[in-house]
Amino acid sequence: MKSLFLKSTVVLALFLLSSASETFTSLNLITSKPSDDFQGQAYYISKAKMELGRWGARLSEAQKKQVAARLKNRLEKEYILTFNKEEALFYEDEKLDAMSGATDSWGKNFAPGKQYKNVKTNSQIQSQEFYGKKFLVKDELQKIEWKLGKESKQIGNYMCFKATASIPTSELAWYDFSWSRLNNGNTDTEANGENADEAKENTVPMTDVEAWYSPQIPVGHGPLEYWGLPGLILEVSAGNTTMLCTKIVMNPEEKLEIIAPDKGKEVTKVEYQETIVEKMKEFRNNRMGRRRG
Repeated sequence: MKSLFLKSTVVLALFLLSSASETFTSLNLITSKPSDDFQGQAYYISKAKMELGRWGARLSEAQKKQVAARLKNRLEKEYILTFNKEEALFYEDEKLDAMSGATDSWGKNFAPGKQYKNVKTNSQIQSQEFYGKKFLVKDELQKIEWKLGKESKQIGNYMCFKATASIPTSELAWYDFSWSRLNNGNTDTEANGENADEAKENTVPMTDVEAWYSPQIPVGHGPLEYWGLPGLILEVSAGNTTMLCTKIVMNPEEKLEIIAPDKGKEVTKVEYQETIVEKMKEFRNNRMGRRRG
């Protein structure tokens, strides 16, 4: 059951084209007075689709609806991206949880925390909390080799262009966890010599990414790990994951603050992943020990 909960935290449903069209009809540019200090805010929405696997096949439709209702606060998320020409701060708008009174302490261990990106210094700082311990993950921005396409489409009032990339799945969601990491933890180290790099390359799961960016907003920012395009990313799909921008506010009257997180034990992305894996190994071994006892 818990593996199901972990899986559901990272699986976002693709909107139907018709519903996506309705969403973006309201995506209009909201501007205030012109400003030399270029800045803005973009609001994103994501919805998750449960993948119940073999366990779900045994459930009735009524039971599936009950599970979905219990996980609603995990399956529906809203995010805010505050940005200027060089910096961006991305975080979850938790008002949905506050309104429903729902808590999801397990899922929060594997959710993305407040994320600061600086495209000028190629740096990223992200706050994460794992089992009550705070971490400050400092690293370089995710390397993405975008392929710019010629396809275009209108999203609200913005002309957007398509870009694609392929990114190692583990690097894309480094703050998350999969039980397969424990099952396959020694796979890469079993290869020797010249075959080691080749074996690793052949076994690394990759995620195909499709992004739609608008040069009308000339910043290289986007939600989550995505960045580096010649315009703000308004829509991004990765596998069966889609995140949509629903509103943009440019140069508001009140100056927006972009402050990087600064609390927690400093680690890199790789070190944070290792911490999660070791903790989950301990968790699994303790459960197995209780069963044997």
